This record gives sequence, C-alpha cells and structure tokens, in this order.
Amino acid sequence: MATQYHSSYDPENSASHYTFLPDQPDSGHRKSLKIISGIFLSSFLLLSVAFFPILNNQSPDLQSNSRSPAPPSRGVSQGVSDKTFRDVVNASHISYAWSNAMLSWQRTAYHFQPQKNWMNDPNGPLYHKGWYHLFYQYNPDSAIWGNITWGHAVSKDLIHWLYLPFAMVPDQWYDINGVWTGSATILPDGQIMMLYTGDTDDYVQVQNLAYPTNLSDPLLLDWVKYKGNPVLVPPPGIGVKDFRDPTTAWTGPQNGQWLLTIGSKIGKTGIALVYETSNFTSFKLLGEVLHAVPGTGMWECVDFYPVSTEKTNGLDTSYNGPGVKHVLKASLDDNKQDHYAIGTYDLTKNKWTPDNPELDCGIGLKLDYGKYYASKTFYDPKKQRRVLWGWIGETDSESADLQKGWASVQSIPRTVLYDKKTGTHLLQWPVEEIESLRAGDPIVKQVNLQPGSIELLHVDSAAELDIEASFEVDKVALQGIIEADHVGFSCSTSGGAASRGILGPFGVVVIADQTLSELTPVYFFISKGADGRAETHFCADQTRSSEAPGVAKQVYGSSVPVLDGEKHSMRLLVDHSIVESFAQGGRTVITSRIYPTKAVNGAARLFVFNNATGASVTASVKIWSLESANIRSFPLQDL
Repeated sequence: MATQYHSSYDPENSASHYTFLPDQPDSGHRKSLKIISGIFLSSFLLLSVAFFPILNNQSPDLQSNSRSPAPPSRGVSQGVSDKTFRDVVNASHISYAWSNAMLSWQRTAYHFQPQKNWMNDPNGPLYHKGWYHLFYQYNPDSAIWGNITWGHAVSKDLIHWLYLPFAMVPDQWYDINGVWTGSATILPDGQIMMLYTGDTDDYVQVQNLAYPTNLSDPLLLDWVKYKGNPVLVPPPGIGVKDFRDPTTAWTGPQNGQWLLTIGSKIGKTGIALVYETSNFTSFKLLGEVLHAVPGTGMWECVDFYPVSTEKTNGLDTSYNGPGVKHVLKASLDDNKQDHYAIGTYDLTKNKWTPDNPELDCGIGLKLDYGKYYASKTFYDPKKQRRVLWGWIGETDSESADLQKGWASVQSIPRTVLYDKKTGTHLLQWPVEEIESLRAGDPIVKQVNLQPGSIELLHVDSAAELDIEASFEVDKVALQGIIEADHVGFSCSTSGGAASRGILGPFGVVVIADQTLSELTPVYFFISKGADGRAETHFCADQTRSSEAPGVAKQVYGSSVPVLDGEKHSMRLLVDHSIVESFAQGGRTVITSRIYPTKAVNGAARLFVFNNATGASVTASVKIWSLESANIRSFPLQDL
C-alpha cells in the first residue's frame, strides 16, 4: 500500500510543503484526502490532494471495464521475441474504457512513427546523397505484429521525416513469413549492401541480400533482392529459429575482406557468430565466435562498433587502431533489454574482450533502463558521429492499440560517445537537430526545495517539452550524514518516489494532472552504504502514471556515476505518451511509456520536487516548448 502525504502551504515560499503520514487502511475505493490547505496559482488549484496520493486498487472509472481473452503470443512461434506486451502486475487482458480523446493524445508530436499500424525494429539506417534513411519493421495491415514489411522514410535532419513507399515486402519463399531486421554496409565505391533476415516458408531464419537499383537516386526508392538468396543459412549446431539480425560489416585484416556478426545462442549461452566475405553473396563462418556470455540466452540485434577514447567524434564501423575501444551490444530475448559492454577488439584473432568481465555484455550495463529494445547504430559521415536508434514499444493492452490504430514509436536518434571521465560508460545524447523544434526562449527557473516540497512550473503545454534540470544537494547534509541509509537501494524495488530517504528522492514530475492523482516522477535518490559512501540512483516512477488498469506501472532505473564537482543533472524529452530521460550527460538513460486518463489535452502539469527527509535541494531548470516535427508523406508529385 502506498504512503500518503498531506499538504501545508507556506506563504513565505511558493513551494508547498508536505508531512509524511503512515499508511492508512484501504476500503477498496479511492478515498478523498483531507486537504490541510491549498492555494490558487494562475487560476489553477495547485493541489487538491496530497503529494504522491495513494492510488487504490479500484476507482469508479473501472465500473465500465471488462475482461477480454488474453492476447496470444505474437512472434514466438516463429522464433523471435514476443511482440505482445504482458505486464507482470496488471493483467493485460483487462480492458479499459479509453475515450477517443485519450487515445488521440497518446500520439507523439516529434518522435518517428508511421501514420498507422504496427512498427518495431529500426533497420538499415544510413546517409545517402543528402538524405538520412530509416527503414523499419512494419505491418501494413494492423496495429499488431505480423506480415512484417520494410517501411521507409527519409529526412534531411533526423527529425522532420517523410514517408516513402515500402522498400521491401515479404514476397519470396525465403522471406514470405517476414522481411526482418537487417543492416546496411556502404562499400568504398558507394555501393549499398543491405543484409537482412528472412523467415522462410518453413519458418527457417536465413540471411538475404538486397541493394538499390539506382544509386543515383537520393531517395533509394527501388530495391532488388539478390537472385541467389538466401546467402546464409543456419550453420550446424545452430537452431533454425536462432539465427538472425546481421550487423553492418567492417573491413578485415586481408585486402577486400569484410566481416560481420550475427546473433545466436547455444543452450543458454548468447553468442555472436562471425562470417567473412569478399562479395556479400558467398560467406565463410569463422571458427571462433566474436564473444559468448553464458546464461544470457538468445542474442538478437547484435551491434558492434568502435568508439574513440580520445576524440569527441564518432568513428566509421571499420575504424580500428590506437585510442579506440569497441562496443558490443546485444538485445537479450530473455529479458527484452539492450545490454552493452566496452572492450578491446583483436582484429587478427577476431576476438573481443570486455574491459571489465563483471560488466560483460548481458550481465552489466544497459543502453536504456526503460522500454527500449532492438537498437541499431550507424555512422553519419555528414557530421562524423555515431547515431543510435531504438524501438520503443507499447506498454498498454493490445485491444487499446487496435482501438487507436497504431503501436510503437522510434526513440529520438542519439549520438553515442565513450565516457572518458568514467571509462566504463557510453554517453547517449539526443541529436542536436532536436533543438530546431524549440519554440522561442526557454523558461528559466531556480527553486529552493525544502524536504517534502513540490512546486508547479508554469508552461503553456506540458505534453511537448525539452527540459534541462540540475540539482545541488545541501552540502552540509550530504557530507554530514554518515549513517547508512537505504543500503542496497534499487529503483525497481524501492516503491517509487513516495519512498523517502534522508537524501532523496528529488527531481521532476512530468505529465501530472493538477491534483497529482496521475504523475510520472523522474528523480535522483542518494543512498549511503554501511561504509558511509554515497551512491546515486536515477529512476522513473510509473506507478501513478495512469489510473487505467492494464498498463505498465513499474519503476525503472539504475545507479549512475556522479563524479566530484558534478551536479546531479538530467535532460527530459517529453512527447505525450513517451518520456526519454538522460542523467549525467547520458551515462544512464530511461525511456518511459505512459497512458494517463486525466493529465491529457491541456490538463498536463509540470513540477519539481524534493521528497527527501534530511536535505534541501536547489533546482535550476530550463524548459523549452517543442513544436511538432510535422512527419508526413513525401509529396507525391516529387516522387
């Protein structure tokens, strides 16, 4: 049962203050909370219920809910991860009486998504003759997974996208059950080799080659499949449903040699197979795997690329030499999360070794600690950067997706750099082009937040924002507290932002209604171990993001290094039903999907808060309203 807070307004401080109250019995219906005091701010009631109010198991809205049969697994029988969301807490087959206004509000304004229907993995991103190209897994017939086709879109700036006709459809025996994930390799002469996984008429995963028919076409409208497909079939010892998602190739040690890796497993050991080729039509399996990690299960959507340890630019996939580390990323089918590790690649032996075995791929760091999967990078030669895409699936019910007519978005493209300060992390950051959507000057606010306080930040629309916030914790409290506090703290098991400690939580509340009956806090929590050493955690709490059942309501997050001299800093991209949160310059990232019933259509509010018990916090915030990216079809007359 959640804890309750009651409010008390201090006229000397525009922030409202809260006192902790113990848990109280729950009668099974949402009770009204006694309001000790309140205040009107800009004609809106700041608070009419307590900070982080209790959300009981049932509300009057649920009277119109009904149970429908649980949706079937989608994709598992064909050997890929389940494409049906199944929440571990809320039965996904409990339907909610969503209004059309609620569902319309969920559609994003500046994240890439198709006009309708289902989308999943990003595929074959590349830059060609002035255009960025994104291909993606798409079902043209429905808002659920199936009939996977390659959608295609182009952009001049990675933000304003134009839909193009399909690049490839499942029309051959070797891909009739799906044109699945693939990657592009651009040869020195400009030729584009697109390798992709096809699901055959016998449900065998094979690798196929496609290429554009006209390289002089900037839009790459026409693609042809190689007549000799498939070019790769599962090798002996590999399951016919455990062989998918070829990477971009890199040059080998021999002249004209190219290498690429494909994810698989042997038993419960995740592996990255390596093939060599000189022409992309005939391949040889090398005797040793690139890397293997026991207990991690099937590796999907493997990615492998270099990062510079000295410079701040990205590197071409084939780059190697001094001052370079290599990143190995795998999407784990078992837990549906993207894991990565940084290490050293021996090109001669074709072996990758993690810098820290305790942070090996699949058991250490994650690219994103929220709803994020099947990511893929590419090298952008225009701006000399490595750009990361990721699939952001839905965490509501399948019936709701069918009702609204679409499912899934892509993350905002992120640049990827090696974190030279820690030497252990990557830094992910939204591409700079997102700033082109900022509407005018930012709202700048500095707030002193006493323990247990929250303050409303006035914005025109809280549904489309770019927020930069930093927090300074009272040094006397931070250094003076020597006793252990929340030893072994974990975001996922903490109980969310309503769980208080001496030094946290503190952060930003997004997509809240004015009564705080729905809210999504993104925050820091500082715990202290038995040795008195502080550890910072970065969390996103969805437990009160919606009063609707059948949507995800967990707490995401992880620890994040905060080095000497650094403030606790975060950047949030808020876009209706998606929130992308970046801590400490992108060392730790969390993506959330939220489905409010009240904080919609002008009712969304933005707050900063400090729910610690023993430390004040100074918050410095910059807030930009973001305009729509106006994603639309390419003008037909120009095709």
